[in-house]
Amino acid sequence: MNSKHRKTLEAIFADPVRSNIPWDDIEALLVAMGAERYEGNGSRIRFLLNGAKATFHRPHPRKETDRGAVVSVRRFIEAGGQAP
Repeated sequence: MNSKHRKTLEAIFADPVRSNIPWDDIEALLVAMGAERYEGNGSRIRFLLNGAKATFHRPHPRKETDRGAVVSVRRFIEAGGQAP
């Protein structure tokens, strides 16, 4: 995991929850953590991390992730045993 991934991880776990994290950075972080990525229908994307499964929707038309999605990503990372 490089320094950009660490900054993204810190942003995901920051309080209050941020809503300006680019989805591409979150996706790159999950892959760097060892998550398997599977494309779904439309904007859906599935991840598998240490037995934890999650399905997310890529944000559009904006590239930033909303607060609810950041909370979901946070829970997924914790369920996968990768919390900071």
